[in-house]
Amino acid sequence: MITGRFVSAVLFSILVPLLAVALGGAGDVGTQYLITLILIWSLFAIGFDLVFGVAGILSFGHAAFFGCGAYCYAILTLDYGMSGLPALALAVMLGSLLATLFGAIALRVNGVFVALTTLALAQLIHHLIEVKLKNITGGTDGLAGVPRPDLWGINFYDDWNYLVLVAGLFLLASLANAVIRHSPFGEVLRAVRQSETRAQQLGYDIRLYKVAAFGISGAYAGLAGGLLGALMMFVGPDMTRWTTSGDVLIMTVLGGRGTFAGPVLGVVLFETLKESASALSNHWYGVLGITFVLVTLFMPGGVASLGAAIFRRFWNKAEKMR
Repeated sequence: MITGRFVSAVLFSILVPLLAVALGGAGDVGTQYLITLILIWSLFAIGFDLVFGVAGILSFGHAAFFGCGAYCYAILTLDYGMSGLPALALAVMLGSLLATLFGAIALRVNGVFVALTTLALAQLIHHLIEVKLKNITGGTDGLAGVPRPDLWGINFYDDWNYLVLVAGLFLLASLANAVIRHSPFGEVLRAVRQSETRAQQLGYDIRLYKVAAFGISGAYAGLAGGLLGALMMFVGPDMTRWTTSGDVLIMTVLGGRGTFAGPVLGVVLFETLKESASALSNHWYGVLGITFVLVTLFMPGGVASLGAAIFRRFWNKAEKMR
């Protein structure tokens, strides 16, 4: 059944990449790079919110899926000469498989112990990449010279062309996200978040649904990691550090967890504040911290809830005027 929320999600999925391409076309190279960065982090945040916002599971392990996706793309293109799109596809698969494994292990416990377990597993991956597998991953030096995808003879080293490619992938991924969230699968995840006991009494295997949510979320993280590695043309161990999981958590909360537009709005706010504050001071994380505290205190539903409240107010006024 097609609902108003599903239509709104589809429209949002279409408008965001169109707006990104329009702004990129009107801006300079720096603007195009920033917009591409926002779209990539939005993909990461969308996947993270499927677990955190929709299913209600706090995870500190998503940096592992993100970073492994980036390393998978970098190693396959640098060391094995694989074309960009197949390498991206394998990065998506690796992110999904790793996330499924994390979910299968971490979801054996409950509550805050799930978050702690994912954190421990992610730190293990980080140690492997930075120390144990340094002959492959480059260790603390990372991997430089990561190529961008080659497709149809288009020069994706041009930031405008790469922005268009990422916007197209964002469109497909966001539409898939709309379908997932408004499908019976998404409804079950919301039911699990509200009451695991009731969902289980209805006959649903809630652990299976949670693990599946992790797998889908990891696919988004792997895609975002591969795209970011190609954008920066560099992949480093910081991408697998726990602070990366913290960043995507902050983005999601700022925008509004569990909402369709929230993760994207949170990334826009985060990256805009980061760019503005870092130009003025090296302590830009303090500005982000203060903003995070204020939003948490006065807008628990994030920026998306504020937008929804304004929309409802104008809608009610329009209804009264009729």
